[in-house]
Order: sequence, then C-alpha cells, then structure tokens
Amino acid sequence: MSEARTPAQIEADIVRRREQLAVTLDEIGIRVHPKTIVGDAKAKVASTVDQTAGRAFDAVNRVVSDVKARFTHEDGAPRLERVVPAALVVVAVVGLLAVSSRKGKG
Repeated sequence: MSEARTPAQIEADIVRRREQLAVTLDEIGIRVHPKTIVGDAKAKVASTVDQTAGRAFDAVNRVVSDVKARFTHEDGAPRLERVVPAALVVVAVVGLLAVSSRKGKG
C-alpha cells in the first residue's frame, strides 16, 4: 500500500513542479523567440554554404590534379608530347579570336 503524504510534502511537490514548469516555459520562450529562429536559420545556411564550398573545392582540386597528371610525368617533368599540342591549340584559338575581333571593328 502507498504511504499517505503529509500536506507539507504535497505542497513541496507542487512548488518543485511549478519551478520545473517555469524553467520549461522559459526554454520554450527562448526557442520560439524571433532572434533565436533567425540565428538558427543563419547557422543552418552558413553550414550548408560551408559544406557546398568544401565539396566544390574538392571537385576543383580533383580536376586540377587530373589535368596536372595528364601533362606531367610522375617526377614532375612536363610531357612534351601533350603540352606542345595543347599549347598550339591555345595559340590558334587566341589567334582566331584576335582576327575575328579585328574584322568586327573594321
């Protein structure tokens, strides 16, 4: 059987529960405050941007490493059989752009 509680015990329990409820209501008030909501949203956006920028950096770094590997030997020396044709293509494209821009002005 349960023991009977005294009025003082009941009153102390009520006071303790009121204090717990007040703390809970304060926490809810903080969570739903506009500044808290905006701060949480800003933190989430910043985190997403950081993750996206990190993934983009990794992707660019991989591409640069792949291109470097195609145009250099393992010891770092250039692969002339690949560098020279690529350089000629770049020079040809720049030349064509220069010629076409002169025709547009004249």
